[in-house]
Amino acid sequence: MTAQDVGRMPLRKETDIVIARQAVRQLAIRLKFSLVDQTKMVTAASELARNALVYGGGGDMDWEVVHNGARRGLKLSFIDQGPGIPDMALALTDGWTSGGGLGLGLSGTRRLVNDFELHSEPGAGTRVVITRWQ
Repeated sequence: MTAQDVGRMPLRKETDIVIARQAVRQLAIRLKFSLVDQTKMVTAASELARNALVYGGGGDMDWEVVHNGARRGLKLSFIDQGPGIPDMALALTDGWTSGGGLGLGLSGTRRLVNDFELHSEPGAGTRVVITRWQ
């Protein structure tokens, strides 16, 4: 693992979402993801970065190049210290959005990636971890 294989970037303002999108695209290109897989990962990252900023009051995006046997993947974690998600079942319902994002919601984001984890507690923030495998 190299320094380029792990990292963290802040999500504190709107421009950080653009920077996060660009970073995810560059990582996906470096991993030789297809254009479709690049787009899926960038779209998912954009939605989750916006959620961390808008609903979590800001947070961080961690990235890691991961390996599972011969497969390589890109793992992204979006962490905030916001109010948390009061109803995770509702938040994961297809078509549900609280507004302001891309309209994908967490359920749509989950469909764009291979692995999806959601951890949230009211008053303790939210952590969403996604992985896309090559």
